[in-house]
Amino acid sequence: MQQIINFIIKNSYRLLFLLLLVLSLSLTIKSHTYHRSEYINSANKITGSVYTQLNDVNEYFSLKEKNKELASENALLKELLFNKKDTLVTSKTLFRNDLNNFNVVVGKVVKNSFNTRENYITINAGKTLAIKTDMGVINDKGVVGIVEKTSKDFATIQSVLNIKSKINAKIKNSDHFGSLVWDGKNVGFAQLIDVPRLASLRKGDSIVTGGNSDIFPENIPIGKIDKIFIDRKTNYYTINVRLFNDMTALGYVYVIENKKKKQKQELEAITTAPKK
Repeated sequence: MQQIINFIIKNSYRLLFLLLLVLSLSLTIKSHTYHRSEYINSANKITGSVYTQLNDVNEYFSLKEKNKELASENALLKELLFNKKDTLVTSKTLFRNDLNNFNVVVGKVVKNSFNTRENYITINAGKTLAIKTDMGVINDKGVVGIVEKTSKDFATIQSVLNIKSKINAKIKNSDHFGSLVWDGKNVGFAQLIDVPRLASLRKGDSIVTGGNSDIFPENIPIGKIDKIFIDRKTNYYTINVRLFNDMTALGYVYVIENKKKKQKQELEAITTAPKK
């Protein structure tokens, strides 16, 4: 308290000057319309600028939540795309009631390896959200991988960048297909193998998921043809595919459940079973 009193005594002239200055300005503004309007305009500019800055800061810190909301909306839109390709739906009530073949669940990548020969990805969605082994995983740019294992709240994904990965794929706008694998060398490329020599293809053609897949919907983007080779042993094409995805920078992903996969596989097993 004594320090405050000493400060006031020591700076009494300065404080008196400031007090009189504020008082005179206040009287001037109150008694003159011009000065009052200029003061209000200046105050509005300052407060407006402050509020704008505060709003920008609030929006920045809310980006995480907004991104999560957008990812959830995208998951619903992808369900609609995979199940209602030729139908225009105008009501949100149709999203769940009219879906027949695929469910889509959103998850966020919390761990991603890409510098080994057997790379895996971990996401923060698991059995609680009905995620199971052998479900397909994509993002907005294309195929990411296939679910390997699940726990209550997490799932691990066998990345496209895994030498054990094998995904049915085809040349877009063609019925010729092969298997997408990875040779363990370049994180930007995968290889489409076992493509028949009868296939018509050229550099720059798009590679998408094939119709023979029980895991992915047909025509999910994968990449573009970069180089074409002929395997002398099999006489089939081997295609170097430049991936659309940057597999070293993954955020939100979408896990796809094919609801009719089990039914199809059971029928095929019965059909190919040895006759008694």
